[in-house]
Amino acid sequence: MAILSDRLKAVAEMITPGLPVADIGCDHAYLPIHLAKEDISPRIIACDINAGPILRAKENIDDVELGDRIEVRQGDGLSVIEPGEVSSVVIAGMGGRLMMKILTEGEGVLRSVSEIIMEPQSEVGSLRHFLQDRGFRIISESMVSEDDKFYPVIKAVPGQMDWDREIYFRYGKILLREENPVLHEFLLREKQYLGDLLIELSENEEIPHVFVRMEEVKTDLSLNTDALCLVSEPGLFEATREIN
Repeated sequence: MAILSDRLKAVAEMITPGLPVADIGCDHAYLPIHLAKEDISPRIIACDINAGPILRAKENIDDVELGDRIEVRQGDGLSVIEPGEVSSVVIAGMGGRLMMKILTEGEGVLRSVSEIIMEPQSEVGSLRHFLQDRGFRIISESMVSEDDKFYPVIKAVPGQMDWDREIYFRYGKILLREENPVLHEFLLREKQYLGDLLIELSENEEIPHVFVRMEEVKTDLSLNTDALCLVSEPGLFEATREIN
């Protein structure tokens, strides 16, 4: 059995111990197996839409004799989960757009859960906006670097959230306030990329669509600069403001 990756370890650490869990998009079932072996969850439902991952998940679970703790179900998103079956929902390893689709279509199930743990690999800012608009409050965030890529992990619970700056949605208000070192590394990498892109685009700025893209990149650079200030200078973030 493969050792859990740093990315999935960060996801596992977000899960509240003792809760029944649904892992949506379980792939090889490495996370469900870890949750069972470490007694983090008493019952895990491992779900995937594709037959291949379902077969591999069943084989891996049988190999460690954890079939009494982990149930495997094939289906689309949360459609295979009944309301009240689980208290924690994990969605990891997919784009934010797909996550929002799964959460929207599974709204009936979400009404009965106490937390959602997400590891989006794109559209992270849009996902944070979505959570606020749908009545979820982000209470914890982390970020890991693995194989030269950066992965944010988000924990949300039902409740009101009133984030009021785009920089919070883009980079994570909690990550910013905690001056997260991995976020700092990501911001430095992003600054270099955006700066190089702006120079490249400026060679054809007379073309209308290129000019529009340049303005977008300038906006991104401005947000990046503000975020770098917050994570680089201790205490600069609004220390007295509550994360709400």
